[in-house]
Amino acid sequence: MASPITVDLPHALGAAEAKRRIQNGIGQLTDHLPSGAQVEKNWVGDRLNLNITALGQTVGASLDVQEKLVRVEVSLPGVLSFFGKQIEGLLRRHGNELLEDRSGRKS
Repeated sequence: MASPITVDLPHALGAAEAKRRIQNGIGQLTDHLPSGAQVEKNWVGDRLNLNITALGQTVGASLDVQEKLVRVEVSLPGVLSFFGKQIEGLLRRHGNELLEDRSGRKS
């Protein structure tokens, strides 16, 4: 197993609002995965643990929601570690989409 990828996503939402937004949007994760992918989600306090299984590979991830940032950590299996830098780049460029308000409420 390669070293985990860790990306900090700064925000000014506060922990409770950031967690609410992630809860509302995480279901859309499967829209970006291959058909048949399975996503297991488990909240423990302000930490979302994910196990994503697709194409015979399982990727573990966690999102630690803090007052001013969300720390995303992804552990890739050996076969996918080759794509670590690309995945890190995608998280840095698009990670804040996790914090978009998808509830339809006006801010």
